[in-house]
Amino acid sequence: MDSRLQIISGKFRGRKLARPADARPTQNRARVALFNMVMPMVSWDTPRTVWDAFAGSGAFGIEILSRIPNAHVIFTDTSANSIATIRQNVNAVECGARCDILQTDAIAATNKYANCADVIFVDPPYCDANIGAAFVRRVSQMARPNTILIWEQDSSQFIAPTNDLWEIIRDKQYGRARFLIMKRK
Repeated sequence: MDSRLQIISGKFRGRKLARPADARPTQNRARVALFNMVMPMVSWDTPRTVWDAFAGSGAFGIEILSRIPNAHVIFTDTSANSIATIRQNVNAVECGARCDILQTDAIAATNKYANCADVIFVDPPYCDANIGAAFVRRVSQMARPNTILIWEQDSSQFIAPTNDLWEIIRDKQYGRARFLIMKRK
């Protein structure tokens, strides 16, 4: 495992994570800043469901598993390589009972997961900004009020939400990554 990707806090802090060759994981420093913003926005005292759509290495969802003992994480990705890497990373921290790992298209999976997730992290491939926009449009119709959606985008191809169903809570840029943190109205 030659990746510098690691869990940044919680029970598994410092554990190295494998990353698939075809993934572009959110850098550790950006994840630190992101979690500093997101953690106070959600009451983690009760069980929460987190959906790591376009999961790649699964770093976002595994970070949740490390920090929040009563969280359940749904990982989705279309890449068999990513799914194998997520399974490897989840098995390394022995959290398989607290997650579902599915090789499926995130946009198609909105019918199943958008209305049960409390937090949704969407980090689609930077090569096509429209994928993220299509996902957000679709999930907007199904997400429950107060759902937190974190949309990571390439800052050079930024797309704003096209409806008024989301309140933008934070809009931050870290290098190439731009994070929109939104709450469903």
